[in-house]
Amino acid sequence: MEQAVDKDRGQVQGIQFHAPVKAIEAETWPVDDVMALFDLPFNDLMFKAQVLHRENFPNADVELATLLSIKTGGCEEDCGYCPQAARYDTGVEAKKLMDVREVLSAAKAARESGATRFCMGAAWRSPKDRDMEKVETMVREVKAMGLETCATLGMLKEEQAQRLKDAGLDYYNHNLDTAPEFYDNVISTRDYQDRLDTLGHVRTAGLKVCCGGIVGMGETRRQRAGLIAQLANLNPYPESVPVNHLVQVEGTPLHGLDPLDPLEFVRTIAVARITMPKARVRLSAGRRQMGEAVQAMCFLAGANSIFYGDKLLTTDNPEAEDDKVLLEKLGLKTRGVVEKKAGSCG
Repeated sequence: MEQAVDKDRGQVQGIQFHAPVKAIEAETWPVDDVMALFDLPFNDLMFKAQVLHRENFPNADVELATLLSIKTGGCEEDCGYCPQAARYDTGVEAKKLMDVREVLSAAKAARESGATRFCMGAAWRSPKDRDMEKVETMVREVKAMGLETCATLGMLKEEQAQRLKDAGLDYYNHNLDTAPEFYDNVISTRDYQDRLDTLGHVRTAGLKVCCGGIVGMGETRRQRAGLIAQLANLNPYPESVPVNHLVQVEGTPLHGLDPLDPLEFVRTIAVARITMPKARVRLSAGRRQMGEAVQAMCFLAGANSIFYGDKLLTTDNPEAEDDKVLLEKLGLKTRGVVEKKAGSCG
């Protein structure tokens, strides 16, 4: 275990890092400092986030990523937000791992629709060895299409992370979900250190990290600040940071909560941008409920990646055509378009 130290204040932060995570020169973010960002006047926070966003992403492009559930339902975990947990009656049917050909067909459709990253998600606590070979084949074949590859398969052992790297995986997604002090309110079947251990295995294998969380689960603003501090103090911080707005599903323990104020969600995006300036900050679950105006503010706050398609695992997502219309209204270019234009100039 390592401890994060604020050099200016001499404060030791209660943040655990897995030992194999490579140490680099990085600013640490005490929770109090992250909280101070949340408490800024809204316009000041947005301005600060936009300045950093422009400095680090001068093309102002938006990455389109598509997420496919390659194995749905039947999960043994008890994540309070998840309709795929076997113990909750949510109407989600448990299914076997998809056939490789079906996955490749979905990846081809995603590429033709403009996606540059294809994410494969499986409702497992952790993958079994008998499943790894099929997943590795999926990764190799999707990679061969020219797409970036991402997978979220639950907890990984060191050798599993290395196998995925050898197959050509670019990113591994494993979210922290929330702040450590709120975590037990949401999940009991794995602990926070389990998640950090998996991230350590992913980094050791040389994979890029996609790691974020969910807001609107009944946490306080300070606990939202605690989540951002955990992410920003990972060393290095994730290359991709998905910020999910809780999608309440009937039958899950978190159904029926008061919804999070939309401006508080926008603040979370802005704080993520400021504390992790070079990361792709992704608008993930919950976009369907936001409407165009809130999404536009999120882009202004520094979001520059979206999940693109009709489904996010088992919950609805704005349709691809609606996304295209919104991006056009805002004058935002997608990452693939920007890269093609840049390539044509050479």
